[in-house]
Amino acid sequence: MGEATDHQVHIIGGGLAGSEAAWQLAQAGVKVRLSEMRGAGDMTPAHQTDGLAELVCSNSFRSDDADKNAVGLLHQEMRCLGSLIMAQAEPAKVPAGSALAVDRHMFSDGVTRALAAHPNVEIVRERIDQLPAAGMTIVATGPLTAPALAESIGAAAGMDHLAFFDAIAPVVHFDSIDMDKCWMANRWDKIGPGGGEGKDYINCPMNREQYEAFVQGLLDGEKTEFKEWETNTPYFEGCMPIEVMASRGPETLRHGPMKPMGLDDPRTGRWPYAVVQLRQDNASGTLWNMVGFQTKLKHGAQVELFRTIPGLEKAEFARLGGLHRNTFIQSPKLLDATLRLRSAPHIRFAGQMTGCEGYVESAAIGLLAGRFAAAELLGLQMTPPPPETALGALLGHVTGNDATADYQPMNVNFGLFPPLEDVKKKQRKEAMTSRARAALGEWLGELQPA
Repeated sequence: MGEATDHQVHIIGGGLAGSEAAWQLAQAGVKVRLSEMRGAGDMTPAHQTDGLAELVCSNSFRSDDADKNAVGLLHQEMRCLGSLIMAQAEPAKVPAGSALAVDRHMFSDGVTRALAAHPNVEIVRERIDQLPAAGMTIVATGPLTAPALAESIGAAAGMDHLAFFDAIAPVVHFDSIDMDKCWMANRWDKIGPGGGEGKDYINCPMNREQYEAFVQGLLDGEKTEFKEWETNTPYFEGCMPIEVMASRGPETLRHGPMKPMGLDDPRTGRWPYAVVQLRQDNASGTLWNMVGFQTKLKHGAQVELFRTIPGLEKAEFARLGGLHRNTFIQSPKLLDATLRLRSAPHIRFAGQMTGCEGYVESAAIGLLAGRFAAAELLGLQMTPPPPETALGALLGHVTGNDATADYQPMNVNFGLFPPLEDVKKKQRKEAMTSRARAALGEWLGELQPA
């Protein structure tokens, strides 16, 4: 650890979330110590440089369309809040159609220079192995958190609330499902612990020909290779990739996640040959996940194959499946509405560690963590952003406003927003972004000193 410094907030991790949190605090007049282990003799398997906010995968921040796209709306909201990440993306832009993509080296250099030049920020190249016992802290170490610190986080949060292997099933927007081909039912019509009528699942039936073609598609589909640091992470039976199950034999899926037993198709009065089930993924019912469909298929192959499932021919995906090493906490169970660890409120979490996916989403949670910490230190009240905004919808996912027991990382998407009633589907996205801008404007007005 480096020399003690005069700081009010200690940020651990100099990725997008940590960099954005540091900027927000510094701009509010708060002294920050930003600890980054790269440059101190340590490096993760994914990073190539010691630059802050290094983009380790794609160079794209995805769509910049603030009228019809949730991530584009998030871009706009972050710009309104003085985001460093969005400001440094601008001069580093490269041609990418309607997407915002950057020269990754120019972008990282810009973020590093801005923070290094700020009088309220001290960048210290050091590895932190333990959560600080006192002093306001923001942990933003990302999905490749060093083992010693991950162990310390697990001790504070409870190891059962810390995930090291991320099995993600695809999530479908409900209004893109053809319910004329599907039906709602529980297996054997059983009533679940939440009550109801025994109709909790959407069931997509398959005949034998459709099932056999689907299994073959799983076997033939192009797969994502494990990264070097993932290769020794074992599969768990509870999160086995669906294509691995299919490789065990042609009938395996019919006796696993696609079993039809106990599901009477109301159109025939009989069990189908196989069934794909979708389970509600958020309280408002706008998102439904494909049960047992974690997969290493590449995203394009997933979309092509999953749209052969009856009822999902025009499916729109809020998230596609995946299986990879990840470190994230069960945030809805552990964090309060301002991202503080309930068991140790001097510690906040930000970025992918909280269970958000994507560069911009990570930075957005860092932005909010920094602003919440600044408000707390300065004796100001800051209410969370409204759920109708992209920031509020993403924060709601992380802190559990609309979470299920099976919490998984997710990108920002319109399925996380409160639904709009009496709006035609073609006009819904524009209506949501218009509503979001109005809500953000009111919230920003509340933040101004009286």
